[in-house]
Amino acid sequence: MINERLLIIFTRNPIPGKVKTRLAATIGDEKAIEVYEILRRHTADITERVKAKRTIYFSSFIPSSDILLSGETTAQLQRGSDLGERMHHALSSGFKTGARKIVLIGTDCLELSTEILEEAFSALEDSDTVIGPAKDGGFYLIGMKKAIPELFSEREWSNPDVLQESIDILLRRNISFRQLRELSDIDTFEDLKNSGLWTLQA
Repeated sequence: MINERLLIIFTRNPIPGKVKTRLAATIGDEKAIEVYEILRRHTADITERVKAKRTIYFSSFIPSSDILLSGETTAQLQRGSDLGERMHHALSSGFKTGARKIVLIGTDCLELSTEILEEAFSALEDSDTVIGPAKDGGFYLIGMKKAIPELFSEREWSNPDVLQESIDILLRRNISFRQLRELSDIDTFEDLKNSGLWTLQA
């Protein structure tokens, strides 16, 4: 079962000025990096216990060591001109390795848990696709049993309708999907305050 499951984690290399730019505009690059490292550490903790192979996709370069590269994880570089192309490339590459159920996440969600990730893989037993809705109108998780190019091509990813547009594509294609519980990403200062992390960082 584990060999059929692949968990893909998208992360940015933690370089000041290159991560959490919306957050950094309010709290500065140094604090933004601190917050991002907390999020990456949380992601490492919850994904280590997931019954699946893990591949970490880095944004700029593959480091010699990283908090996410523990156990038997593999490392790859994100490829593509926008987020959609990068996600589609990673998912397609995963299926070529023999994976039959792939779940892809980022490193922005403090509310994400091992249990939710296991729930996502379980959802793929009965559905073609699984989506974790984010409160900002996007999604914190996408999972599937086959590549769906239409879901990732020619999309505008920085808008509050990403989730609904994705669902509309799945409905038009008659692709079954399951939605998980709604969670919050941490992208803005408001998100940070709501998470409770800011009291630890302030």
